[in-house]
Amino acid sequence: MFHKILVASVVAVSFASAPAMASGIHIHQFGWGNHAGGAQIGFANQIGVFQNGILNSAVSHQFGNGNVAAIGQDGFNNVAGTIQNGNGNAAGVGQFGSNHTAVLTQDGNNNVVAGVQVGNGCDAGVTQAGAGNVAAFVQTCP
Repeated sequence: MFHKILVASVVAVSFASAPAMASGIHIHQFGWGNHAGGAQIGFANQIGVFQNGILNSAVSHQFGNGNVAAIGQDGFNNVAGTIQNGNGNAAGVGQFGSNHTAVLTQDGNNNVVAGVQVGNGCDAGVTQAGAGNVAAFVQTCP
């Protein structure tokens, strides 16, 4: 019995301590029926989600190092996705109202894309390929 407790304690401590170059995922979902998912392969990647309303979906995929993705949302029935292949990319979204869709794709290094959408029923798709690209979009769909 003592050996099982000792092994369990060692396993718990090894999962609790992470290297300094660890990646991070921060998810807050307050409403009902929200979904969040994603994947990280690499070092020092960060994903934050939020959501708040109901029936929102968020997915972020990061392949590389030093990428940052933040999604947001707030209303209901919003869908957001970020895909980052490379190093040092930054993506955001926003949204706030309802029935929005945003997909941000970055394939390269040191690219920046932002967002926001507000009202109802906006669709946005931004794709960046190469290095050093900067994009921003703002929409106030009715």
